[in-house]
Amino acid sequence: MSHALFLSFCCLLACGDPATAHAGTRRGAQPASPQTPAPVVRVTGVVVDVATGRPIAGAHLTAGLETATTTADGRFALDASAGTVRLVVSAHGYHPTSAVVDASQRPTLDLEFALAAETGYAERLDVVAGAPTSSPAAEAVRPVDVLATPGALDNVFRTLQTLPGVVAADELGSRLAVRGGTPDQNLTMMDGVEVHDPFRLFGLASAFNPETIHKFELATGGFSVKYGDRLASLLVVENRDGRAGRVGGTAALSATDGNVVLEGGLPGRTRGSWLATARRTYYDLVAERFVDQGLPGFQDLQARGQWLPTDRSRVTLFGLRSRQAASVTLDEEKVMGSFRDDTANDLGWTRLELPIGRTATSRSTLGWSRTHARFGFGLAIDSGNLRSNSPSDDDPPLLNSGFDYGLRIDDRSFRQELGWVVGAHAIDAGIDVHALTTRLRFAFTGDRNPIAANGSSVQGGSGLPDLLLSTPDSSRGGAWLQDTWHARPDLTIQAGVRFDRSSITRRTTISPRATVSWAGRHGTTVTTTTGMYTQSPGYEKLSNSDYMLDLTHAEAGRLSSERAWLTSVAVEQRLPRGFTLKADAYRRRLDDLLIGRLEREDERLARVSQYDFPSELLHHVPSAPSITVVPTNSGAGRAHGFDVMVSRTSGARVSGWASYTWGRAIREAYGREYPFDYDRRHAFTAVGALQLTPRWSIGTTARLASGFPYTAPRGVRVVSIEDRGDGDLDGNTDELVPRRDAAGLLVYAPDLGTVADLRNSRLPVFARVDLRVTWRPRATTGRWEVYAEALNLLNRRNASALDPRLEYDPTSDRPRVVEKPIGSIPLLPTIGVRFRF
Repeated sequence: MSHALFLSFCCLLACGDPATAHAGTRRGAQPASPQTPAPVVRVTGVVVDVATGRPIAGAHLTAGLETATTTADGRFALDASAGTVRLVVSAHGYHPTSAVVDASQRPTLDLEFALAAETGYAERLDVVAGAPTSSPAAEAVRPVDVLATPGALDNVFRTLQTLPGVVAADELGSRLAVRGGTPDQNLTMMDGVEVHDPFRLFGLASAFNPETIHKFELATGGFSVKYGDRLASLLVVENRDGRAGRVGGTAALSATDGNVVLEGGLPGRTRGSWLATARRTYYDLVAERFVDQGLPGFQDLQARGQWLPTDRSRVTLFGLRSRQAASVTLDEEKVMGSFRDDTANDLGWTRLELPIGRTATSRSTLGWSRTHARFGFGLAIDSGNLRSNSPSDDDPPLLNSGFDYGLRIDDRSFRQELGWVVGAHAIDAGIDVHALTTRLRFAFTGDRNPIAANGSSVQGGSGLPDLLLSTPDSSRGGAWLQDTWHARPDLTIQAGVRFDRSSITRRTTISPRATVSWAGRHGTTVTTTTGMYTQSPGYEKLSNSDYMLDLTHAEAGRLSSERAWLTSVAVEQRLPRGFTLKADAYRRRLDDLLIGRLEREDERLARVSQYDFPSELLHHVPSAPSITVVPTNSGAGRAHGFDVMVSRTSGARVSGWASYTWGRAIREAYGREYPFDYDRRHAFTAVGALQLTPRWSIGTTARLASGFPYTAPRGVRVVSIEDRGDGDLDGNTDELVPRRDAAGLLVYAPDLGTVADLRNSRLPVFARVDLRVTWRPRATTGRWEVYAEALNLLNRRNASALDPRLEYDPTSDRPRVVEKPIGSIPLLPTIGVRFRF
């Protein structure tokens, strides 16, 4: 897909209503009987979101010289002087509020504060720290920040790539590698329902429209026992409710798609709201008028409605329908053939939230999702990876490959969550179950990818079968129990245990986890966590993996769940003028990792016996055992590192964040240790915004990082070809013979060696700067915003990979290898307009 598709004029319409906040006596609280005023008044209560009713963790309260911070369940307690008490409440991402209460006749006060979320344009780029008891490394990103981050293209995954400990698997896509974990080890949950395909346009866009999201939160340093079946990270996506009242909405046109959002209240006096949105790519509609091609594009329809029958109960319905398609024929000098894509994603759920007495709640979610993906190509490519040592490039050897991939994932799920408060303890318990129908069809014809070092690589590894049909229906479920104990106002202890069972492994895993958080009086918070995480085999995970595994016979129970034990410590210090400093260190041990096993000796001998090479060329036959797609739990690994991050979550002119990460990740497999695919030792990221004047602002994202490990070629080898015409006249047409060009010269390819050579070198340093300039004609009170943005401002040619191409070598009888960087984004300017009404 051409980068010129991004050079389009984009207009984004965004609206927001003025926020309100209120404070009052908490419902159900009984005022104390009048008595003689006490010198000290105990003030307790809760801080909640005015739109959703959900508790707000980390809110700050001030009453004179006394301060307090709300816990994970939104609760607070502080002592104030008797008499007239003025309380000021603030929380990041919400409008502050205050209340003046006469406490002269009350020894205690029980209050409820409801804060309204900030809406409209982001005047700064903010990172919001997660609740202290959820994870020592949880970062929440507001949707307005996703829209404002330079270089993100309204894609939350590109914004998350700027956070410490998070690595982009490649510069073009959206897949993440978190702290030594692979992309398939990340869990994405939207409103409590698992999302199996969170990407659109092969990762250029995400499945989530920031205009309809309340909050994104990524946990990289462990997560609670409420979530499981993943090892590395948890991304929680919370959809926002529609704004009650008259019908309103927004419209937007971004670099990749356009969308319309409509929302309003339920009819009559019924309490509740609804929200509906449609999103579609637009460049394909324009371009297809001039080219006879079905360019890649997608279209989403989404609706959400909520009904509040009582003050404490809620019924919510959600539905999403997405279609992605492409049909392109290529007839270029170096590429001939076609490719197609036909992907359908459907998701729906219903949720019932009910009170149980005065101190307990119940949340029941029934979900269904379906992912049907079909992708294929048939191409003849002059890749530069095949050639003879001929001085002429007029008739280069072509790589002829055909690939057909089909995947179906149907997931019926149920999640039950219970929570109740007993004194200083908040108890959480629940279950989640999944019934999965999976169908995988994989067919590969022609030449394999000569530069895929791992035989199980989805990029055409030599170990991929010609045909694979796999239909392993499965089920999995989990149960958890967790206690969050507010031992003291400054000390919170959370401990829990999770049980998971999969029909594929036929085993039950037990995952204990614990977190301790201490909050000092001078803005210091120390949090430590430790625990076990497990992940069962399944195509719903492997669909985001770099490697193909055949789970056809996995139901026999011979596979185990992958395991990881994580320990991390985080220290956070609030600094003057809105700055926050955070340091985080972690260690992760991984065991029973799923990898493709090596060929058995009989399999290796059978493969090698197909080669009919003359004796002088026998050393070119790949006789070492290769990696297959047969899964085994023989992989292991370890990862450790630390990061330091400074952010400014409030401030007048300068805001944003900057971080440095050092990490090391090792894999243990095939009898050796070698660097993990996404091992990145050093990474520096800075995202900032500067308000030059009330009308003009400038923002930038700068990244500098060491390169990933990769497998460098150790030379060249002679390529084989099927002897279908019995060219060597030996009567055998079922053999592999040396490939020659039209002049009879031997054809070579890069020699990537054996498993002993995996990840033997490193890519060059990665560096990129994105710049954004914004103009608001009427400053922050106006409706218009105009911006210009440049991705990869310095036009640096980064290397997502080094392509080993062959060139003529006049000093030898074989070509030489020249590595060239591929997979980078060039200098890419965009402009946009936003309008709010």
